Amino acid sequence: MFNKETKTALQAKEAALWLAFAPIAFQATRALRDMGILKAVSDSGSAGITIEEVMEKTNMNRYAVRVLLEAGLGMELVIVNDKKYTLTKTGYFILHDQLTRINMDFTQDICYKGMYHLEDSLRNGKPEGLQELGPWDTIYPGLSLLPPAVGKSWFDFDHYYSDLATPGALDIVFENHPKRLLDIGGNTGKWALACTAKDPEVEVTIFDIPGQANIAQQKMKEAGVENRVHFHIANILHEEIPFPKGFDAIWMSQFLDCFSEAEIESILSRCREALNDDGTIYILEPFWNRQQFKSAAFCLQQTSLYFTAMANGNSQMYHTDDFFQCIENAGLVVTEENNKMGLNYTLLKVKKKK
Repeated sequence: MFNKETKTALQAKEAALWLAFAPIAFQATRALRDMGILKAVSDSGSAGITIEEVMEKTNMNRYAVRVLLEAGLGMELVIVNDKKYTLTKTGYFILHDQLTRINMDFTQDICYKGMYHLEDSLRNGKPEGLQELGPWDTIYPGLSLLPPAVGKSWFDFDHYYSDLATPGALDIVFENHPKRLLDIGGNTGKWALACTAKDPEVEVTIFDIPGQANIAQQKMKEAGVENRVHFHIANILHEEIPFPKGFDAIWMSQFLDCFSEAEIESILSRCREALNDDGTIYILEPFWNRQQFKSAAFCLQQTSLYFTAMANGNSQMYHTDDFFQCIENAGLVVTEENNKMGLNYTLLKVKKKK
């Protein structure tokens, strides 16, 4: 997918110029969407709409409408004939596609300002851009403290992809009817609730930091399953704190990409000790080299830089070569790989080495 040149020299220069103006194009696209201009154009259908008509529908002045629509022409969000604007296919997806909207909101609310500090983050190995959101060492303790709209953008981004994989993953995890399951990075408890609904006998232990665990505890009470969902509240990077033990299954969904390779090896080594001899670790991750479409790989590669500048400074969306080496170094082995989970996920079954 990434092993040969695909553009002519002219196309390459055009792409380079697009990148040179990418931050401006992004904000113009967001303004066209959020200020109602793309909707006004979309509502006009094939008949199209004039600048004056857009002004009336959006209550914006002529200058603002004109500069945004002209920018939209260059970005191929709209086209114009006889001074009437109509929506392109790209404009349609910006306006109507849920995946695109979630990615754009995440980029704007979580990443945009902080990405100015990307070079410092790369040099220092710290999320230097996080200062634009709050005074935390990593983003995770601050998730429950973000302003509601900003927090929604983060959780929408986090849940959209993994939620699509949940039904298929549940079937695989419960093939062997685990009695005790450790949910590491349980977040708001969505997976734990799905497990208790799937199997009325399973007991789940959520392992997470205090802010996230507090949210999950409330949700368990509301669902009436607090007697079957237990909590191990700790920072997983504190290696001196032992994991609870005796689990038939350990579940981690889009969790290990939040850590460096050395940290992944440490976590997996402790998972090994927490697991029963015949137990299974289930790892759900979106690996960029396992994507069917180039655009999906692109999104994951760029998301890696969110981890660099905003989340923790040292993790990423991994290539399987690097990730599988961590598994091997932790004394574990991948016994099964399913690359058809949800939109773009891989589910790994991992066991102790014999």
